[in-house]
Amino acid sequence: MPTYGLLGRTLTHSFSQTFFTQKFHNLELTDHAYELFELAFIEELPALLQRHPELRGLNVTIPYKEQVWPYLHDTAASAARVGAVNVIEFRADGQLIGHNTDMIGFRESLRDFLPRGFAGRALVLGNGGASKAVEVALRDLEIGYWVVSRHPLGAGLTYEELTPDLVQGHTLIINTTPLGTYPFVEECPKLPYEALTDQHYLYDLVYNPRETEFMRRGQARGASIKNGFEMLCLQAEAAWDIWKR
Repeated sequence: MPTYGLLGRTLTHSFSQTFFTQKFHNLELTDHAYELFELAFIEELPALLQRHPELRGLNVTIPYKEQVWPYLHDTAASAARVGAVNVIEFRADGQLIGHNTDMIGFRESLRDFLPRGFAGRALVLGNGGASKAVEVALRDLEIGYWVVSRHPLGAGLTYEELTPDLVQGHTLIINTTPLGTYPFVEECPKLPYEALTDQHYLYDLVYNPRETEFMRRGQARGASIKNGFEMLCLQAEAAWDIWKR
């Protein structure tokens, strides 16, 4: 049975299995399956691949989008550009090729979210694999940004440096961290939320729950909000295009 799946550490929040199971049903691919593969450590991947010779493709999520790199034979231009992998293509010759469709999904979803002619700057919360895809998309859209994290790598800001004035001057704020993901729905990034206005746009890559604490606090200040569900669907469709060819 051709099998696809999601690779990550904790996957109880994921919608990917439901998405692809429904997609296989719609396409009448009754012999296809999509599974969840939770690994405590990325070093367990070779054993997983040996146990599942029927695998034809994998999605990759937190925290392995960067850690999976050494286990691949090659990377497509998308992954090389982003510096992270969220899709693994299994080629007929046994080679594993890394791709990144997060950047495509986020870019197109953000383009629909922002008003035409948006000229503001962005704050990107988090500096993991998802953040790298967001940064590439922002550069494509010619939106300037700062990356904010607990421990900035190179140029960047810490959460302690996010003053109300700085938040007011950055009208697009994107959460790329897992904070607020089910079941820890009370969590949210540390921001001066009182500085948000109705001119702000808050985009949360988290999609479970539908409205995160980050989004709820922004909406309470009049900000426009969007979760990552559309991005998930767009990147998943792009992954399927890779796997089916």
